[in-house]
Amino acid sequence: MLVLTINAGSSSLRLSLFEPSGVGWVRLAEAHYDDNDASRLNEFLASVDIAQIGRVVHRVVHGGTGLATPTLINARVEREIERLIPLAPLHNPVALRWMRVCRELLGEKIVQVALFDSGFYQSLPDVARHYALPRQLSQRYGIRRYGFHGIAHRAMWLRWRKIKPELAGGGRVISIQLGSGCSITAIKDGQVVDTSMGFSPLEGLVMATRSGDLDPGVVLFLQREAGLDVQAVEQLLSEKSGLLGVSGCSGDMRELLVSKSPDAQLAVELYCYRVRKYIGAYLAVLGGVDGVLIGGGVGENSALVREKIFNGMAWLGIALQTNANESLEASERCISLPEKRSEVWVIAVDEASVMVEEALALF
Repeated sequence: MLVLTINAGSSSLRLSLFEPSGVGWVRLAEAHYDDNDASRLNEFLASVDIAQIGRVVHRVVHGGTGLATPTLINARVEREIERLIPLAPLHNPVALRWMRVCRELLGEKIVQVALFDSGFYQSLPDVARHYALPRQLSQRYGIRRYGFHGIAHRAMWLRWRKIKPELAGGGRVISIQLGSGCSITAIKDGQVVDTSMGFSPLEGLVMATRSGDLDPGVVLFLQREAGLDVQAVEQLLSEKSGLLGVSGCSGDMRELLVSKSPDAQLAVELYCYRVRKYIGAYLAVLGGVDGVLIGGGVGENSALVREKIFNGMAWLGIALQTNANESLEASERCISLPEKRSEVWVIAVDEASVMVEEALALF
């Protein structure tokens, strides 16, 4: 039996194919596309006997409070994912579309499983989960901090547990996912205690096109003074802000790092400053840290971004070793000075492997 994993973003797509072996599940093929057109699946599976595919595992961004663990997809589950579209308008519709595409290509009886990014954060403590809004209003509309990128953060944490088996429960960890979307999570002895994304994936760090933390008064001001309606504000904050909005030219960190534009340079500095600010906050929440893990396309590949983020943290027991930080020899490595209290690791985020292992635990 082969297992297909589908990790669809709002405008990107990662596909992987796994087969069983004596040591677990082995990846046969993978592909990353900058679009999520349905034709990509046919392209990816062109040389595969699709009759051998017995399971499809989907990453779903938002499962609300009811969908937290790996779940067999059926009509009820799809209705719930659809009901949550107002909370994740860029992502949940895409996930639903891919479920239907798989049924069309692989047959109505294909077994499909959903893993939820928000599921990793179901144990958020009350002080990290709640907004200071009227309780009745929050309960009626489900307004709370859900957290996202959970599969990526869980992948980093699981890898850390293998790197440091001597730390009971994994110790105190800050994991940082830096890609097109960005988030940071604080974990203590295996329990998530805080995370940067909240009610929606808009909250928290500066991202490629998303604003991150913003005074809600700005939204009210734009509606009142600029005449922007709800849809226009949503598009502004999700698609026209972040690195793209500040730089005025691109949301791609690679382009901004080589740009001489002052606005591009400001965008990079703001991006790194916000990460550094959150690290400081989570150090306070955790009472120190044993490991800082950094992954994602930007986190894994940009030594300069990592340098800017961790600059000036030596007094906290965190400092990078220049040669290790700039090395291209290994995708996974410790990049901190050995004499410092806290280790910093670059971790290759393998969401697909986590998706396969957790989904197949159902059977």
